Amino acid sequence: MKTYPAQAGPAMLAFLAAGSLLIPTTLRAMDSPEVTKLLAEVKAEAIELKVDSGDMESFTRSTMTWRGYGSKLDMIKGHVNNALTLLAKLKNAEATGSQWQQAAIKRIEPLLKELADNTTATINHLNDNQGKVHMPAFTGYVKANYALATDLEALIRDFVDYANAKENFESLSSKSEVHR
Repeated sequence: MKTYPAQAGPAMLAFLAAGSLLIPTTLRAMDSPEVTKLLAEVKAEAIELKVDSGDMESFTRSTMTWRGYGSKLDMIKGHVNNALTLLAKLKNAEATGSQWQQAAIKRIEPLLKELADNTTATINHLNDNQGKVHMPAFTGYVKANYALATDLEALIRDFVDYANAKENFESLSSKSEVHR
């Protein structure tokens, strides 16, 4: 068995990284247009979730009745259900996605499922404690929901922004290859 000096490792990685830049974009793993579209759709739902969860969190500093919370929770539940439907579509298309798209789906899934579970717990708590919406237990659920919705929206936004930047870079790269 032949051994190599420790310095060969970083040099080899640098060589491989440089070589990957020379591979034509047509040979690199292509992004799935379907996954890109679904990520944009789930981003729109995540934005609505964040806005509605933020509205509900602001209710904790008001005299909002349980009915107001219930109405907003119905909206949030709708967005969560839509996002879960989109997640199922993303999971079905996952194998067609590029490596980063597959990673995005794997990172979104647990956060969205946690938000769904927390939304269900919030609804159940409200149903069981309608007269106690300003008590710490309920406001804790509401604040946790808002924090999860904020994190989910930021995560998905970052992936969609990455997709847009990557597409712009590849478009510019292909234009510069034509002009050589």
